[in-house]
Amino acid sequence: MNNNNLFIDLDDKLIKFIKNEYNKDIDIYSYVEKIVSELLNEQNINNKDIFLSICSATKDEIKELNNKYRNINNETDVLSFPIFSADELDLIINEKDDSKKIKEINLGDIIICLDVVKVQAVSYETGYLRELLYMITHGVCHLLGFDHIDPEDKKVMREKEEKVLSKLGVEK
Repeated sequence: MNNNNLFIDLDDKLIKFIKNEYNKDIDIYSYVEKIVSELLNEQNINNKDIFLSICSATKDEIKELNNKYRNINNETDVLSFPIFSADELDLIINEKDDSKKIKEINLGDIIICLDVVKVQAVSYETGYLRELLYMITHGVCHLLGFDHIDPEDKKVMREKEEKVLSKLGVEK
C-alpha cells in the first residue's frame, strides 16, 4: 500500500446523480478514493500528494470539448486531460534521488457526461453506479498514461479497469 494523500475535487453533480438514482446515500467519494488508490498502487506511484479533478458536463459541453481537443464532433462519455505524458509520468515516479523526487503530482482532469452514462448504463445493463465508476476508472487510467488506440493497449487497459472494479465489488 502506498502512502499517498489524495486530493480529489469531485463535482457535486456526480454525487447527486448517484444519490438521485438510488434514492439513498452512496459514498461515491469513497469509491473514487479506492479506484485512484488501487491504480496508483498498481503503477507504484508513491509520491506524497496526488491531485485530480472529476467533473460533469452536459452533452453539448462534452461535444464541444471533444471537438475542440480531439477534432471529433460528437458527444462522448468521458474525456481525460492528463497533465503529464506517459513518459513524463514514468520519469517522475521512477526518480530514485529523494531530493529530486516530486512530492506533489496533479494528474489532471476527468470530465464525464452523465447523460451518456445513463444511456450506456441501460444499454450495457450495468446500472448507473457501475457505469459511473467505470467511467472514472477509465478516466484515471488515461491520466496515468494508458490508452486504447491499438488492440494490445486496449486489452491491457480493459483488464486493469475490470480488475480495479472487481476489487471494489462492482463487477458487470
